[in-house]
Amino acid sequence: MTERERVDAEAVAQDEGPDPEPLAQGEGSDPEGSDPLDLLAQAERERDEYLDSLQRLKAEFDNFRKRTAREQESFAARANESLLREILPVLDDLERALEAAEQHEEARLEDGVRLVHRSLVELLQKQGLELIETEGAFDPHVHEALLTQPGGEAEPGSVLQVLQKGYRLGDRVLRPARVVVAE
Repeated sequence: MTERERVDAEAVAQDEGPDPEPLAQGEGSDPEGSDPLDLLAQAERERDEYLDSLQRLKAEFDNFRKRTAREQESFAARANESLLREILPVLDDLERALEAAEQHEEARLEDGVRLVHRSLVELLQKQGLELIETEGAFDPHVHEALLTQPGGEAEPGSVLQVLQKGYRLGDRVLRPARVVVAE
């Protein structure tokens, strides 16, 4: 019995005065509920309620911790995605410079730009950037059709030409491949 229960039991006993007839062993308690067994049962109920409350609080905290960890991972992925989206125009410019250098046969310039291009591509691949495949049929989930043209020998709905490469980061499309599709 706790100190509080003992003090409560003494206070109830003082209020009632002396018991006119002592209870025989095995009989029920008095109507006031001051029986030590009742107090003990009440204390056990309170203890169980506190334990249940504490266990719920612990479970809520564990869920909060897990949710926070997932949100942090998601935030980091979005930050990475934003950076890669900003680098894509640089990659496009380098590819255009390579094409121009090939036409003018300036070997040194071309070698230097190729080196920069290769290192940038490797950096982006380390960050999880992947090129979207453009061969075969048009896929509206990863391709953006800018034009349709008669395909000649090509099957209708197939990609004829890539106007701008598309990229994905993991399972998310950063930029769809911009393509010309056969009618």
